[in-house]
Amino acid sequence: MVRVSEPTANSAGEDRPEYASAGPGATHPEASTHGVGPWEGTWPRGREYDPELLAHGDTRNVVDKYRYWRMEAIIADLDVRRNPYHVAIENWQHDLNIGSIVRSANAFLAEAVHIIGNRRWNRRGAMVTDRYQHVVHHPTIDEFVTWAQGSNLPILAVDNMPGCVPIETFPFPKRCVLLFGQEGPGLTPEALAAADAVVEIPQFGSTRSINASAAAAIAMHEWIRQHRLS
Repeated sequence: MVRVSEPTANSAGEDRPEYASAGPGATHPEASTHGVGPWEGTWPRGREYDPELLAHGDTRNVVDKYRYWRMEAIIADLDVRRNPYHVAIENWQHDLNIGSIVRSANAFLAEAVHIIGNRRWNRRGAMVTDRYQHVVHHPTIDEFVTWAQGSNLPILAVDNMPGCVPIETFPFPKRCVLLFGQEGPGLTPEALAAADAVVEIPQFGSTRSINASAAAAIAMHEWIRQHRLS
């Protein structure tokens, strides 16, 4: 098990993203359409605030609570609130959905995302949320299963095959791992064999399956519905 997403240190040794340029009009690697300008008035006190963001504005893709915060302060605050479920996805063909799954895992505050197979994955869909989300790599399904069993986490596979339990009727354990396959082939036989349960998302149209990242978002929200919204 290897962590593959860690914040990178800048020249000052602090774990925060670098700026493309300096000054009030500076752009930021995490640019979004809902940024804020330089802080007006007396600067707030607190180690969570980033002087550069206070001076030049904050256009990162973060909720208002974290505006002007240092990246490491945001991660620390998320870490004390993370939900006790994990998300895992097989990655044998460099699946383009992984980035979107990481983004959803950040939105639904999963404990960590686990990449099984190839270490490299396409980060474009993550929209830089992987800076704030713990991402762990497992080279093989066997190593992933060993980790899950050692952590006492049941593996819940999400697929659409005969014998699956409809997701809306399945009681999700509070601590668990949601396991997803790749777009197209789905979960490997080894992954399905390792699962403690297999749940499906009911469909009513002509397509055989929905997008893997969409399925992951639905499954994560079902966990949220059962344990955070009930």
